[in-house]
Amino acid sequence: MAVIVHKPTSPGRRHSSVADFSMLTKKRPERSLVEIKKKHSGRNNEGKITVRHRGGGTRKYYRMIDFTRMNRLDQEAKVIALEYDPNRSARIVLLEYADGVKAYMIAPNGIAIGDMIIATRNKAEIKVGNRMPLGFIPSGMMVNTIELQPGGRGVAARSAGVGAKVMSVEDQWVMMKMPSGEIRKFAAACLATIGEVGNSDHRLIRWGKAGRSRLRGIKPTVRGKAMNPVDHPHGGGEGVNPIGLKHPKTAQGKPALGVRTRRKKKASNKFILQCRK
Repeated sequence: MAVIVHKPTSPGRRHSSVADFSMLTKKRPERSLVEIKKKHSGRNNEGKITVRHRGGGTRKYYRMIDFTRMNRLDQEAKVIALEYDPNRSARIVLLEYADGVKAYMIAPNGIAIGDMIIATRNKAEIKVGNRMPLGFIPSGMMVNTIELQPGGRGVAARSAGVGAKVMSVEDQWVMMKMPSGEIRKFAAACLATIGEVGNSDHRLIRWGKAGRSRLRGIKPTVRGKAMNPVDHPHGGGEGVNPIGLKHPKTAQGKPALGVRTRRKKKASNKFILQCRK
């Protein structure tokens, strides 16, 4: 996918660019695979804000994506459409099985309309879009939508342009290099989809103006040092002042900027062989 840069006909367009949608083959989503998406605006089940600077945004339908493909194991599906998904940076493809049932999946780079792909727990052809256990995938291959535990959902490496690299296979474990640079081991029975996620140019988009961020549900961020002391630990003082503290803090008073927040005794630490840092 390319990025289109408009002529600078206005201040907002002068520094903005948009994604190229000419590669898409279907404008409207499949009616049977969408549902209403409720807005939470960064609030939890108690109505308290847990993520700041979220709210507004355009109304969207949620596309129900099959992150497992477990219900259709060993059944070939045909790629019939490439679509836009407003809920994620990656593109999605519409699959149709032999019995007419349709499903969505994340679009890997290089997949084409008319391709026949399959998900299986056995060894299959090394082909973009095929889904199989990591133990059957040769070293050096890039994969996406990886299960953390056998039988779970594909949760790792799903954003636009990312992929995890198979480093080596040792007994029942597979060493993977994640998009963050972390080297981690997965069970060889975990399923993964062959190929990197498409739409790699998404990171090159320049949003250009505040209005486009508001449409995405992102509200303006105010510096803590510009606030009053009651609103932020960095606030207060006359005129332009530094934060006045030994180290930066969040609005809740916790250390910020470079402080590691991962728990030292987290259960999944035993799977991490090399930290991303």
